Amino acid sequence: MGRSYFVDEAVEKYLGGLLAADPGSCVTGLLAGQSSPQRDFVVLAVQTPQRESEGQLKSSRGSGPLDDIDVEWVTEHARQVSRMLPGGLCILGLFLVTPPELSKDAQNTLKRLIFAMDKCISKGRLWELTEEDVNDRVTLHICSKTKKTVCKTLDVKDPKSSSKPADWKYQTCVSSSWPMLTCSVEVDLQIPLTGSSSDNTDKCMKDCIKRWAKQIEAGNCLISGRQALDDSELISGQKKNLKTTHRQTFPARILVSDEQPELDERSSALVQLCSGSMRVRGVVHCRAYIHNNKPKARHAVQAIKRDIINTVSSRVEMFLEDLLISEGSRKGLCTGQQALPRRVFAPMPFSGLSVCDYMFPDESTADVADRLKEMLDWETPEEDIDISLESNQLFSPELEMTDSHSDDSSKLVSEVQVENPHIHKAPQYYAGVVVAATIALLATATSLLYFSE
Repeated sequence: MGRSYFVDEAVEKYLGGLLAADPGSCVTGLLAGQSSPQRDFVVLAVQTPQRESEGQLKSSRGSGPLDDIDVEWVTEHARQVSRMLPGGLCILGLFLVTPPELSKDAQNTLKRLIFAMDKCISKGRLWELTEEDVNDRVTLHICSKTKKTVCKTLDVKDPKSSSKPADWKYQTCVSSSWPMLTCSVEVDLQIPLTGSSSDNTDKCMKDCIKRWAKQIEAGNCLISGRQALDDSELISGQKKNLKTTHRQTFPARILVSDEQPELDERSSALVQLCSGSMRVRGVVHCRAYIHNNKPKARHAVQAIKRDIINTVSSRVEMFLEDLLISEGSRKGLCTGQQALPRRVFAPMPFSGLSVCDYMFPDESTADVADRLKEMLDWETPEEDIDISLESNQLFSPELEMTDSHSDDSSKLVSEVQVENPHIHKAPQYYAGVVVAATIALLATATSLLYFSE
């Protein structure tokens, strides 16, 4: 028996609207929701937006052969939308609407798209997959004339896998009572830059963020002030009604260990030339949703941790992308403090869930509304966009760049690396002429992470 997909009725209405708008065309789009070992929940469908290239308008909607579908644009849309999904939500797969004469080739096209999409999204993933993570992605083919739907799944970890049939079931209020976890995290990351090229800057940034992400994954989580036990139920000791529209909110807190290595553990100090440094600091707001089908605490912890990692890495990537676009080179990485885009939230129509976007200092809620329209294909009133959660200028995320212009001795940077993989210790960076003395003095004062509720 194949996987079961419980689909919100809002998705059914959206797909029906696409069929009614242009019944003879080809349309590609994304399916998003939450995956679990037992079943998947689809709460969002959105068509691939039009793409403007070389003065002409290109689109995934057209009557040409399926080979003309812009795979690169479909996967880029998936990458952008995945950034807008809070913890617990992800891209589950793709849908394809075709006229009857193209139905025979639809499955091959969907397979080509689904593997390209998963490769694009997985490239920027910093958290580790677990045995409970589902490798199946859903494909939905809809005939624009007969309205017949064919739902299948593909194992994205096996390029040679064949598609398997799956159940596609529409339901009302699929996510209306999903519990929500919230968490505010104070971040303070020091990233040494060991070269002047943009590629080197990206590498330094990603290496540091990866180490930080491992600390988040290894941290202990408190939910409503209590330690979350893996197999305990998230909603325990309460009468659970799956039909209720009431959504419970649980405050979460992540505690990261900074244990010192044992005496018999080996460690090494690497001395590097440092051309400058990048410091990422501020308070970020995180949230995650978890399905109400007997959710376990470990699933809720996993969802909020992944959201913490995703939101920090996403806005650092966006900041660097923006600089490279505006300047065309690393010249855009000027020294001084620069505000990172802050996270804002907007309601998802009919579901009661929310999506997020990232607003740069020179942008307004009108810009956010325009992006929501382009990426998610719905109108959002500006007053419905919540910009308050990271509005405090003293704590808004920022990036600080410094450059070293003095003699070579001031450019020495030492990175302490603990070789025992079982100890998750914050990476420490030190600068100075006398490396040993600097390590002794600054071991407890540099590159620390503080996490608060």
